[in-house]
Amino acid sequence: MKTQQKKRYEMRFSGSGGQGLITAAVIFAEAVGVYDGKYVCQTQSYGPEARGGKSRAEVVISDTPIDYPKARQLDLLLAMNQAACDAYYRDLNPDGLLVVDSSLVEQYPTNRVIAIPFTQIAKEELGREMVANMVALGAVGLLSGQVISNSLEKALLTRVPPGTEELNRTALHRGMDEAATINLDALPRTILHDDEV
Repeated sequence: MKTQQKKRYEMRFSGSGGQGLITAAVIFAEAVGVYDGKYVCQTQSYGPEARGGKSRAEVVISDTPIDYPKARQLDLLLAMNQAACDAYYRDLNPDGLLVVDSSLVEQYPTNRVIAIPFTQIAKEELGREMVANMVALGAVGLLSGQVISNSLEKALLTRVPPGTEELNRTALHRGMDEAATINLDALPRTILHDDEV
């Protein structure tokens, strides 16, 4: 049987308004599209969710032109709080990866989860809770395998406010370092049915 490598990869960045998730998604999309030369589409939710409520941004990546811009079955879901985790984990495909901020998410709805204390790292190690989104960006960049690390850093440096470049770069690399310690092969896989083997 001829197997074809999946060309489409779908991600969602989710949490609450004010956590900087839309910024993180925009940086990721720019890194993939501008610097890595892949097809990419980035969408986000605005409106009443902008302050405190649920916030989400999606990135769809492909080797070929993207015909539908919305995520249908997520390959990776970043959940920066419990409400986002509870609301969106059902959109993960069976072998999708759930990445959570273990500082703010205590209940995991799947065993294919990677829990990293993004907020705690930002607050205690870097002294600025507001860069938790960049710690998370570095981690999902590495875990997704969809972007070159240097491209992510270049895109970040064009987007962050002047004077915060070094802090944000440090946060990004701290997330990458944390993700590099994780063995993805150790995560459980979905059991295939006989007709899928």
